[in-house]
Amino acid sequence: MNAYRKQGGFSLIELMISLALGLIISAAVVQVMISNNSTERLNRSIASAQENGRFIIARLRNDLIMTGRYDMLQPDLNTDVDIVVEAAFVQNNPIPVVGDYSNGLTKGAIEGAGTTSDTLMVALQASKDCRGATHGYVGEEFMVVNEYFLDGTSLKCRGFDGRVLRGLKAVVDNDSAYTLLDDVVSFQVQYGITDNIASKDNSARPVKFIDADTLGAEKAAGALVVAIRIALLLKADSDIVISPVPKFKLLNEEPITPSEKRLYKQFETTITLRNSKNFARSRNI
Repeated sequence: MNAYRKQGGFSLIELMISLALGLIISAAVVQVMISNNSTERLNRSIASAQENGRFIIARLRNDLIMTGRYDMLQPDLNTDVDIVVEAAFVQNNPIPVVGDYSNGLTKGAIEGAGTTSDTLMVALQASKDCRGATHGYVGEEFMVVNEYFLDGTSLKCRGFDGRVLRGLKAVVDNDSAYTLLDDVVSFQVQYGITDNIASKDNSARPVKFIDADTLGAEKAAGALVVAIRIALLLKADSDIVISPVPKFKLLNEEPITPSEKRLYKQFETTITLRNSKNFARSRNI
């Protein structure tokens, strides 16, 4: 008598169910990998924007905190000009406005039209300008004028010999601009002024923050700039797409909506000008 052994295996339905489950699991794994990759790229973009923001805020703070400095007792100060007159000029005009310089009538702090970026200009005594140029002085300090502005999406600085701008000296160095940071969408500035002559308040605290287009009139009325408020909008160096792109409001400007669907970060800081504050406190009122 022949005995038949039963053969075991999977049915067609079981195989189809197994394949379907395998596809679902594989799709889930792929989706998790894609999500992790997107999250990693987003984190890198945020970190890059944060690092750029911290860098430029620190750089501008280091550059601007000495605005208005002039020390006639500094042994390294070049004395080829009347330093008493120069000291008064720098201390009364730490933030030059258009028309302050006879040999640079267009130079000064400028308010950009609408949401256009502003131009910041500061004066101080130093041994080099914001680019590191010494303008022909060797181991000496002189009147430095630094200009900060946005060229396209590059935040740049340009340094001048203030004595050249005042028409007291011939040009020695060129005024080529130096790039501080790329991927800057907007650069906005406000100026904190004190009115200790009018208010009889000798604390030199800023009573209000104003734009560059009203700075000239306030200075003519006896106000002094004792603080600078800066706001920047930076674009992350990444291909991450953010939709919809949020609006950003920098200082008192109208909200800005960037044209690209990228990641953007806003940074603001207020810098107290200690030299200008000390000068404001010392004025007779």
